[in-house]
Amino acid sequence: METCRILMRSLAAVVIASVIWTITADAEEVKSCCTNISAAEVIDPIISFRMQRESLPCVRAVIFETEQGEFCSDPRQPWVRRKIRQFFSKKATS
Repeated sequence: METCRILMRSLAAVVIASVIWTITADAEEVKSCCTNISAAEVIDPIISFRMQRESLPCVRAVIFETEQGEFCSDPRQPWVRRKIRQFFSKKATS
């Protein structure tokens, strides 16, 4: 009977430890998202970009990465599409 109790406690400790490990591992992978966007044109050279879909509190955005940091931009702005085309053009020529 005592052995069964010890095994149950050990099993409970393992389950709790694995849940805590899983939660902290997931928390480290979470990236911040854009909660608002800017219409101002990014003038710094673009290193990369990614699209963000709307999933509240995150908004639909194009995130440009530059040496100065990341900028959340309105994907409906004409200059955003132009910057993306320029980015792919430069990549194709290099």
